[in-house]
Amino acid sequence: MTERAPADLVTEPSPNELRDPEMRYELRRAGVWLGLAAVMALIVVLIQPILVILAGLVFASMLDGGVRLLGRVLKIGRGWRLLIVVVLTVAFIGLTVYKTGAGIAVQFQQLQSTLVVQFDRLSHWAAAQGIVPGTEDLKGLAQQAMGSVGKLTSWIGTALGALTTLFMIMVIGLFVAMEPKIYDRGLQWMVPSDQRAEFAITLERMAKQLRRLLAGRLAGMAFEGVFMWLALALAGIPMALVLGIITGILAFIPNIGAFISGVLMISVGFSAGVDKGLWAIAIYFFVQTIDGWVVIPLVAKKTVDLPPALTLSMQILSSALFGLLGLALADPLTAMIKVAMERTSERAMETAPAATPPRRRRARAGRA
Repeated sequence: MTERAPADLVTEPSPNELRDPEMRYELRRAGVWLGLAAVMALIVVLIQPILVILAGLVFASMLDGGVRLLGRVLKIGRGWRLLIVVVLTVAFIGLTVYKTGAGIAVQFQQLQSTLVVQFDRLSHWAAAQGIVPGTEDLKGLAQQAMGSVGKLTSWIGTALGALTTLFMIMVIGLFVAMEPKIYDRGLQWMVPSDQRAEFAITLERMAKQLRRLLAGRLAGMAFEGVFMWLALALAGIPMALVLGIITGILAFIPNIGAFISGVLMISVGFSAGVDKGLWAIAIYFFVQTIDGWVVIPLVAKKTVDLPPALTLSMQILSSALFGLLGLALADPLTAMIKVAMERTSERAMETAPAATPPRRRRARAGRA
């Protein structure tokens, strides 16, 4: 004969049991927060290779833009067009190095020594005027600052590390540019099925925005580099070629790049005399004025118009957090984040219920 359970036996699940709905809900919430914390910690640890991968995607976007542009002229397969773009790029770089390699190397050495001399002159003058501490203290501060920058970018501090990073970026970009749809489908596969259509739209817009941004930057780099080289050469300022190359490269990073190239140019100009320094100042402001009032607005109409304050803020944050590579990738990341936020706002407006016009509301209120 079986015993009967007491009438006052508690049948509800204990709070410590997983059968309790509230307990399961709280565990799921805790799991989500722990998962987010783990992902953030993993991103902090792996930020350097993540930046390399992002740089590879940016390089792939450059190649893809060239392939699409070439496709308007040559009706051949994508693989052949990509091969032509890569061969032309390598041939241009190789020919430039072959023709001007020795002269550029000499001018870079002269630029380094010139900047050291100009910095010593400026520090002595500032110390004599009482503007800054003594020369030795100023050199110590400069060494500390350079040491901080070296720690910030220690992972690309050596030439071997920089070349290896550049090679990895180019390989990743080449592989992605060869078969972009494979990686596109792979990213979509990682997203829940009910959100894949929206994710595909956002990803396509990001890629298009990135291609337009990079096309505009390359056009601006070519204009600033060539124009600066010709203007400095006509003014008789030494090291015009290397200054033009540096200006063109730094034009990829607006605001900060223009400031750095201007400091270098004016320093070299004053090293050759006061008149050359004044010419360097005039050329710098003339080129930047033409670039700011003519080139950038024309390019922005066809590409991406990012607010200057937003780009500068993103550059400062990226350089402080991620170093030199983060500074170079600040604008592409800003453009992609902007596209994602715009698409989110657009979708929210599409799904929101249609509001009743104010005039109709007032008419209904009057009838009531």
